Amino acid sequence: MHKVLVAGAGPAGMMAAIQAARNGAEVILLEKNNRPGRKIMITGKGRCNVTNAASIPDFFENITGNKEFLYSAFKKFSNKDLMDFFENLGVSLKVERGSRVFPVSDKASDIVDALKRELIKNKVNAIYNQTISAVLTKDGKACGIKTKNSTIEADAVIIATGGLTYPATGSTGDGYKIASSLGHDIIKPGPSLVPLETSEKWVKDLTGLSLKNIEAKLLQEDNVIESEFGEMLFTHFGVSGPVILTLSRKAVELLKTKNGKVYLVIDLKPALSFEQLEKRLLRDFEKFSRRQLKNSLDDLLPNALIPVIIHLSGIYEEKFVNQISREERHKIVNLLKNLKLTLTKPRPVEEAIITAGGVSTKEVNPKTMESKIIPGLFFAGEILDVDANTGGFNFQIAFSTGFVAGTEAANKA
Repeated sequence: MHKVLVAGAGPAGMMAAIQAARNGAEVILLEKNNRPGRKIMITGKGRCNVTNAASIPDFFENITGNKEFLYSAFKKFSNKDLMDFFENLGVSLKVERGSRVFPVSDKASDIVDALKRELIKNKVNAIYNQTISAVLTKDGKACGIKTKNSTIEADAVIIATGGLTYPATGSTGDGYKIASSLGHDIIKPGPSLVPLETSEKWVKDLTGLSLKNIEAKLLQEDNVIESEFGEMLFTHFGVSGPVILTLSRKAVELLKTKNGKVYLVIDLKPALSFEQLEKRLLRDFEKFSRRQLKNSLDDLLPNALIPVIIHLSGIYEEKFVNQISREERHKIVNLLKNLKLTLTKPRPVEEAIITAGGVSTKEVNPKTMESKIIPGLFFAGEILDVDANTGGFNFQIAFSTGFVAGTEAANKA
């Protein structure tokens, strides 16, 4: 029987193992942790945003790294196919805001358990607490793997060991070293979908504050590069949250170029024009005409944000609102529409959701996920130089590439 070895029991590796076994191969799945699916368990705040139900054109708009490489894999195993896959395994799914797909139970463990059951059903030999140290070759072809304690022969090897994010889940860059030792070019891994640090000290006063329905613009000097609507979060070091993570890939690139300062400009009230917001502020001032400024913005802003806005405006906080001038009012409105932060650097790659960079897609066949350098060697998931926005897109990439790698490895003559 054809023998396939899979390194890494994350979403890509488990899908590859299942698919190889379904196609008649004898499959051994090796995982360095004591259980599979560690990263699946912690994503989506433990709910697991397993994919995104967007249309195919919209889906590919959200792939930020080497989208062309994924066309064939997605055609063979799309987001609809993945949803059907889990429904057939008994996991009911639901579609939420932004077309994000979650288990109805809101439990990531349901996704992992379903995959584990399917591994057992298809007689995959899962071996845990095993780290591969090398891929063995013979006559230029992959013929097995080496671990600390043993050597295992095989007809095909699939590397699905992840990137550098969440190292506690086992993604510590092992696969990059192995691929490099076999002659593969590794595009320097770095953070993608990562929180960003800012130079402003006042962000610490807003730690934990979440803002919804804001617009965030990414600027280099005075040039608007990208903008996003949605949610964000202030942290002790700067900013995070869905909007920030989406902008972060471009922000990281801009910060590397050092072609001018990089800013984040937040519109706290994007649904209102400057004039409309000023009218709204005037109504609040009329309503609270006998109050001091510090006690008059409760209807407009979260409590934690009020002292920050007043401080940045330079207006005396105990000034009564009926004494505030038109110029001072404009200062407040301008801050609400253009709250500016100076970005300094991304957080470490270990804190990123996904890794940008990895095995060069130029050296991997997109139709099979097989190495163009070492026949019989396949790659799947985050180890490849492909990445996407937050919202379930990266998990889909992992499952689609795993599906193709597993199918093709099983049928490798």
